Amino acid sequence: MWGWPLLTSKNCMSDIENTPEQVKFADFGLAPEIQRALTDQGYVHPTPIQAKAIPILLQGRDVMGAAQTGTGKTASFSLPIIQLLLAHANTSMSPARHPVRALVLAPTRELAVQVAENVAAYCKHTPLRSTVVFGGMDMKPQTEKLRSGVEIVIATPGRLLDHVEQKNISLGQVQMLVMDEADRMLDMGFLPDLQRIINLLPKKRQNLMFSATFSPEIKKLASSFLTDPITIEVARSNATAERVTQVVYKVNEDHKRDAVAHILRQRELKQVIVFSNTKIGASRLARGLAAEGMKAAAIHGDKTQQERMQALDAFKKGEIDVLVATDVAARGLDISDLPCVINFDLPYNAEDYVHRIGRTGRAGASGDAISIYSDKDERLLADIEKLIKQTVPRGTLDGFVPGGFRSDERHGDRRRDRTQADRAPRSGERREGSSPLPRREKVDPWFLKPYEPTRSNGAPAAAAPAAPAKPKQKVAALLGGLPKG
Repeated sequence: MWGWPLLTSKNCMSDIENTPEQVKFADFGLAPEIQRALTDQGYVHPTPIQAKAIPILLQGRDVMGAAQTGTGKTASFSLPIIQLLLAHANTSMSPARHPVRALVLAPTRELAVQVAENVAAYCKHTPLRSTVVFGGMDMKPQTEKLRSGVEIVIATPGRLLDHVEQKNISLGQVQMLVMDEADRMLDMGFLPDLQRIINLLPKKRQNLMFSATFSPEIKKLASSFLTDPITIEVARSNATAERVTQVVYKVNEDHKRDAVAHILRQRELKQVIVFSNTKIGASRLARGLAAEGMKAAAIHGDKTQQERMQALDAFKKGEIDVLVATDVAARGLDISDLPCVINFDLPYNAEDYVHRIGRTGRAGASGDAISIYSDKDERLLADIEKLIKQTVPRGTLDGFVPGGFRSDERHGDRRRDRTQADRAPRSGERREGSSPLPRREKVDPWFLKPYEPTRSNGAPAAAAPAAPAKPKQKVAALLGGLPKG
């Protein structure tokens, strides 16, 4: 389409078979230190995207990798980076001997942390150093790490530019640039930051772009900084994972929270991510589920980084069963054995549906993707089905009785609605959702009457006496004399 070489599952390199089980990581010629780390992780056979991308990246070629979420894109670029940087690895304590040589950009803090954890695991037996920088946290620990010298930096664009401005990091020796989930970065408005970062890098470098989807905007960005890239696609663009079972349930908008609670109870689900479109909606749903006796927590952009990390850690440990999240968590969460995701709200952007349900059914496992929608969401559902080129099966909620949500918040809302329906608002009172009225002091109505002149015996009021004329000042007296009479 762009005149670039295209490598798909039907057109791959001759030394790699289509079936990933027919090739092993040991066949790539990776260093013993890397192979040892892969053995520690229990990795033997690469995924399709890994089998096709790693050999090309080891040749130093620019690559655009398109693969659905959960197929192992991180290892696809991390392993070649580590392999190519081993030529510069050293054990010197001098920061100058450890300049930044590889830069990985990620759209969210969660994804950056996930990539950093994987990179650290893959290069733990090598002298290479890596670190992650992202916003919402104190810059001082990040600054100390950067100034001590690191070869691989994983960063969100905004915080990276903060460190650049404070001269905590130099990008003058970067040899490899990776944009992970590049389409999400554009959606979040990072394009100006990306252009600034690219301008700070050496002109001669290897560029890698990995994402689950490629929009026209992404293709335009890729053409501006990729050099003769090879495009690798292991699945149809915007395709959903085959092992994920999808279903949608139609309910009244007011009963959506009841439906979520019913599904969680009926299926006895644990380790579930529930997606909401709004921060306040995520918080309300989490509080309501907690009031129902469920172990639930919310994660969204208004939470501090520490709160988000604590919630994710508790969820991974099984201390929290239900994580209610906005799309800030739709990318970057790598949770093994996640059996189900629930869309409390259908996403406004159809592509986010692919990323949301990609949280389950990862690495060949099966999973369920459940969505709840109402009449007002018909257009959103139609957009999703058009994007994924398939009809999502409709289901019925057996045994579902609306109105069972027992949270104090819901009861408070209902009582308030009934009370306000029975009477009209008093003077100065406002209805729920309206803007607050300014406070008014009590005023005696006598002061609000128009002025009426006083009358006596029916006669018109006498005119007010004229004010006495001010005597003229005798100027001559002031000048030292008086006029003669």
